[in-house]
Amino acid sequence: MGVALRDIIADCKETLDLDALKGVAAIDAHNALYQFLSIIRQPDGTPLMNAEGQVTSHLTGILFRTANFVEKGIKPVYIFDGTPPTFKQETLDQRREVRTRAGNAWKEALAVGDIAEAYKQASASARVDAYVIETAQELLGLLGIPWVQAPSEGEAQAAHMAGKGSVQFAVSQDYDSLLFGSPVLVRNLTVSGRRRVRGRTITVSPERIVLANLLDYLGVSREELIEIALLTGTDYHPGVRGVGAKTALKLVRNGEFESTVAEKLPDFDPASIREFFLAPPVTDDYNLSWSAPDTDGVVAMLSGRFDFSPERVEGALEKLSVKAKQQTLDQWF
Repeated sequence: MGVALRDIIADCKETLDLDALKGVAAIDAHNALYQFLSIIRQPDGTPLMNAEGQVTSHLTGILFRTANFVEKGIKPVYIFDGTPPTFKQETLDQRREVRTRAGNAWKEALAVGDIAEAYKQASASARVDAYVIETAQELLGLLGIPWVQAPSEGEAQAAHMAGKGSVQFAVSQDYDSLLFGSPVLVRNLTVSGRRRVRGRTITVSPERIVLANLLDYLGVSREELIEIALLTGTDYHPGVRGVGAKTALKLVRNGEFESTVAEKLPDFDPASIREFFLAPPVTDDYNLSWSAPDTDGVVAMLSGRFDFSPERVEGALEKLSVKAKQQTLDQWF
């Protein structure tokens, strides 16, 4: 879900071509994997699978998206979630229920031959489980792409790395990265391109949001942006019913955050969530090192175990290998 700040952020988004984004990118792995699992499916919603019924949609996304990133001058590092804070449990339970309901609705739509509805419900039923994470990490290792295990939220770790200059920007679909203090957030990177949505083809382009510009435009501090999020709702608390981002912005600008919470949420103490956004658990124990792909290892994994076309795998590997051999100013690999 993330945080519902879209209505006050729209004017601060900069739409870019993929070619305009270069540098090291900290990608929220859970977010990216969910997007791959949701989008990369058969027309009836069935995910890509090998002969043994193991889902491979996420591996397809990692292979071809990562190769595309590298070809365009983006050095990706994937950040995996650790232990979520206790106050996120209710949201996690709700998401689990939504996925279960969507899975049942998918079966019902298939039974009556409603392919469009089946695809919609199947996408909403996508799950990032231990198998998805383990195989994703295995493939990244073979591709020579670094990944980092966050102690808690992946977005918080990505924001921390962006803040200290280890990466140039954080990548996620959610705006929470801004609350965690990422100087630059890029959205739509893992889903950019031409896509079929509700029967029509649309073009999705990357969007860049610079935190300093956003705060200046809104006339608030980062702490006040967090207060706006607390009123509208986050993954950690539903917020005030009926209060959207524009209303929350007005309340915070007028210095009415505390009084609004006291009146509308008398049993809610925002201190722990505010502190989590300002100082989340993160780690500096990481080594961002890229290397040329293990071609034989990738082919053995994807073609040998997961039934990928050897020709397509080799085509993606060629993009990575060519970049690895180039001697550029930023010394890629």
